[in-house]
Amino acid sequence: MLPEGAVLRVLRALAYFALTLPLMPLQALLVAFGGDWADRFPVFYHRQVCRILGIRVVRGGVPSTSRPTLFVANHTSYLDIEILGASAPLSFVSKADVAGWPVFGWLAKLQRTVFIDRQRRSVSRQRNAIADRLKAGGNLVLFPEGTSGDGQRVLPFKSALFAAVLDAAQAHGVTVQPVSVAYLRLDGLPLGRAWRPYFAWYGDMEMLPHLWAMLGLGHLTVAVDFHAPVRAADFASRKELAEHCERVISAGLAAALAGRGAAPPLPVPSAAPALAAQ
Repeated sequence: MLPEGAVLRVLRALAYFALTLPLMPLQALLVAFGGDWADRFPVFYHRQVCRILGIRVVRGGVPSTSRPTLFVANHTSYLDIEILGASAPLSFVSKADVAGWPVFGWLAKLQRTVFIDRQRRSVSRQRNAIADRLKAGGNLVLFPEGTSGDGQRVLPFKSALFAAVLDAAQAHGVTVQPVSVAYLRLDGLPLGRAWRPYFAWYGDMEMLPHLWAMLGLGHLTVAVDFHAPVRAADFASRKELAEHCERVISAGLAAALAGRGAAPPLPVPSAAPALAAQ
């Protein structure tokens, strides 16, 4: 007889594939024909996946509805894709090797992910891909840490890809909204250091063993705080924009982990008034 954790893993895996496989051709058709449903349908899908995985998302703030919006978030795990995907219609900016992953790579393509290679020789081309998507009115999520962390602090932001945002802002108004994602509780109890690595995926952890262990755990509570959006064009440089987002997200993560909810708004440069989410 299988132990309880193994039964839960099997049931969740079966439910995930029973949901995902039939919906992949449908999303492919929606992407082929275009329109709002290609963006809205993944929100429904990710919400069902969160239910299957036992993830409860507590949302603070309001996602920007202006187009295009660049959502800038801290990165803890592959679960961030489900969590943020369940929160608003958006696509992701992801490292190029994800495109080759079985199932997950196909799903990323169906959500119109922009794949980037962070090697110096291709930075210009990747910037253009991001700028083109924003100019076309698409909403994107950028993880500017460049890797995932342990979920207890925000790693230093890399500002290079913010240049694409400023490029797009010259032709179209681009809204930038910082988003903090905090993994808080397991079965209602604080997610301490002992349990955090079962959800946070970082360092040299192998994905499949990590995923298999996570599937056997209980119910995870995650706080997603959408902070005040700003206009990209109101920042003098990519570094200034990146530093602003890093400060806001770091404060939001610290506040959520301390049980204070969303942090109070931080001041933005005088030339960059906060935008009310529409």
